[in-house]
Amino acid sequence: MIVLILVLLLALLLGGVGFAVHILWWVALAVLVLWLLGFLFRAGERVGGGRSRWYRW
Repeated sequence: MIVLILVLLLALLLGGVGFAVHILWWVALAVLVLWLLGFLFRAGERVGGGRSRWYRW
């Protein structure tokens, strides 16, 4: 009985980790898209001595 509970807990843990990793991949993809859009939209602006920058800091 203990082995069955341990196996079920392990399956639940691995399933939860798999779900979390899957969600993190989607979050990483969304951040990448936003970063690329920011890079493209900021590339046309000129700052200071004619140099273009894509970051805000």
